[in-house]
Amino acid sequence: MTVPERPAPADPAAPRPAVRLRWAWWLLAYASLGTGIVGIFVPGLPTTVFILISAWAASRGSERLHNQLLQHPRFGPAIRNWQAHGAVSRYAKWMATLTMAVCAGIMLWCVPIAWVKWLSIGCMAAVALWLWSRPLPPTGPTSRA
Repeated sequence: MTVPERPAPADPAAPRPAVRLRWAWWLLAYASLGTGIVGIFVPGLPTTVFILISAWAASRGSERLHNQLLQHPRFGPAIRNWQAHGAVSRYAKWMATLTMAVCAGIMLWCVPIAWVKWLSIGCMAAVALWLWSRPLPPTGPTSRA
């Protein structure tokens, strides 16, 4: 009696998560996707970063969600650029920087505790510097995400 062979994964170099942890990746993927969707409507809550986290977690826990995110007309190009090149479009960099600047202004005006203001603004500045250090996507079809 022979044991049937298991089909090889689509990308043999891709790490395969333990089956017992797939539910955790699945949960993180959907929670991040939900938070990203809320971020569309709530000023100051980022969208793109949560969609990227969702795609990353879905690649380990939900192949179906991962494929849907890659094929999404709005988020797909940004996810593919990030996964392939670690790249962020100039438009996304400007929008993230503008959003962080507006949030910093609101914090300066509304938050009475100095250390909270400066710690938050310092974190936003560090993220902005890191974001602008990322490469631009290769030239070709432009993506605005």
